[in-house]
Amino acid sequence: MREDTIRLVIHRFSSHTIQTLLLLSAVALERGVHGETSDLAAGAEIEGEDEVRTKMPTFEELLLELVNTLTPQWAFLMANEYASHILRVLLLVLAGNPIEDQSNPKNSIKSKRSAKYVEDRNGEPINHPSLSIQRKIPDSLTDALDQLLKTTDSSINDLVARGFTTSRVGSPVLQQMLVLQSKKGTLEQPGSLLDKCLLNLVSDPTENARRDSALKLMIDDIVGSHFLQKVMELASPKLLQTLFERYFCGRLSVLSMHPISNFVVQSLLSNAKNERQLKTMIAEIQPSVGTLLFKQRPGVVRSLLDSCIRLRAGSVEIMNALYSGLGISALDERKELINLLAFLMPYKEFVNADYDQLPFRIQGSLIIQLVLQLPGDGHEPIMNSFFAQAPDRMYSWCKDPSGSRIIEAIISSEHIPLATKRQVLDQYSNKYADLAINKYGSHIVDACWKVSDMPYKEKIMIELIQREMLVQDSPFGRIVMRNCRVEQYKRRADEWRERERSLQKGKRMFKDIFDSSSTPNKRSDKKSKKSKK
Repeated sequence: MREDTIRLVIHRFSSHTIQTLLLLSAVALERGVHGETSDLAAGAEIEGEDEVRTKMPTFEELLLELVNTLTPQWAFLMANEYASHILRVLLLVLAGNPIEDQSNPKNSIKSKRSAKYVEDRNGEPINHPSLSIQRKIPDSLTDALDQLLKTTDSSINDLVARGFTTSRVGSPVLQQMLVLQSKKGTLEQPGSLLDKCLLNLVSDPTENARRDSALKLMIDDIVGSHFLQKVMELASPKLLQTLFERYFCGRLSVLSMHPISNFVVQSLLSNAKNERQLKTMIAEIQPSVGTLLFKQRPGVVRSLLDSCIRLRAGSVEIMNALYSGLGISALDERKELINLLAFLMPYKEFVNADYDQLPFRIQGSLIIQLVLQLPGDGHEPIMNSFFAQAPDRMYSWCKDPSGSRIIEAIISSEHIPLATKRQVLDQYSNKYADLAINKYGSHIVDACWKVSDMPYKEKIMIELIQREMLVQDSPFGRIVMRNCRVEQYKRRADEWRERERSLQKGKRMFKDIFDSSSTPNKRSDKKSKKSKK
């Protein structure tokens, strides 16, 4: 195989075999680090028919030899539709990064065609736990990866690098290489691979008509846009600011409505590096928020909210943008905020609409859930609007697939005080049994149970027991009854109470531990800021 490695790597069928061998080698290396051995011990000697003993190479040696074989042909292999998958797996194995996301098959390293082939033939994919976690690797592989990135960085010329940015085959490998360079701190060096891909924007950020034209075309390209999304994620604050000012500032509204470039805009907004960048972006996008919400582009608004949550800034600005976009001008109109977002309707249309005929919008539900995560008092506009509604109207939301997500987010939010949550729970008093037998309402009961204290849990318990026959007849109700341990309460109420007290005590203890571990960091940050001053 060693003599025919390149031929096998680019072959339609044998490339899958090599890819599988790489996955197995990752598992074997992980076992070796933990002192385990494979069925055939590394370095074992095999006796052939001629009684000549041959020493078997270790997986580490085989990988190093494979790297040395592929490195000189790296650019050629990146452009090959079969070899490119092998290069991606090889990079992940050398770095010790997770290879397979077992919780999401869409993130699999295997191609769609390969995954379908295995599925159609009832094949068993390699799902070893070590493939979905960060793995420890030998130092020799780390050195080999460093040398590989350094060699390919210098050997791939500007024209080839730019070609890979819009190549369906080469772009995923290119993005993986940029991720590894970012972790090693070599991503934005002058003359680096990223610098070549961006037509020397890193080393020479001065205006360049040819570069500006090429990058603007890349933003609208179906493949190039994916590459730029990864660049936004990895870019330093300085590079992101350069990209924003040069190619997005003044064009955000137009690009946000484009079917392809809007995803690049979302990546830009969700990766704002500091408060100043975030507020600048909010200010530019604010006049277009209404259009984005009602013209099937709410993902752009969600990206801004993600950055507000991550940076813990911009809450006031993003809420003002939402008010403006929804057509809310007076203070008393804000009481309908939760409805306007849930149904994604401007205020003037909502007041004239038949409420019972309005459909929930999934994107609106997601926006409300993000607003509830805003730092500080950012959740208050939603909660004020919630309590301004008729309780029966909010109760009907509990039985809707999208509306129930909103209610569940309110009850489960870590930012909403317990006293406020208790007011929400009181609205569903004497209705917990009816909620328990509903597919979506049962999740509301579980959420209420988790945030309730002992007396309130017993109140819910009594409601369930009083209508036990009704609840037990429902598959969803039986799950609720099991989660609340109704049978234990009926037989040994004292034991049930003792168990619940122990659980609450454990939760408080862990909360105190986490709070105490985070407090010193904040104090040290303040001290460091004072020392700098």
